Amino acid sequence: MTMHMPGLLIADEDVLSRKHMADLFIDSGYQVTVTNSAAGVLYGTLKKTAQVVLLSPRFDELLATDLIPLLKKCNRNLTIILVASELPLALIRKARSEGIFYHALKPSRPDDEEELRQAVKCAFEKVTHDHAAEWLQ
Repeated sequence: MTMHMPGLLIADEDVLSRKHMADLFIDSGYQVTVTNSAAGVLYGTLKKTAQVVLLSPRFDELLATDLIPLLKKCNRNLTIILVASELPLALIRKARSEGIFYHALKPSRPDDEEELRQAVKCAFEKVTHDHAAEWLQ
């Protein structure tokens, strides 16, 4: 019997950032998919290949706060972590009101990776807990 690996979608237009985060989470044992487009994020969400999305603040001229409600409509159980270094407070508040799980700073040095690693770990624990709760209903 094959165990379904937890799916993590990394959505970032910056190729170096995307590769860095992908390497970090592949090494941690996650099933990682990467995309650099809003269409790729929507596809991964609709196909339910990802339970957790690491989302950068902007895609294809769309702000994450415009994309988050669409993603939540595609999969209401999707867990979204907004990964951005500098964002206006109003944008962070809007993202929170749209239902993000967490706002993490984009790692720029190896020391910065732990926050993101812990956020992803907690997000998957939430997904597992929510999935178990659905089965019990």
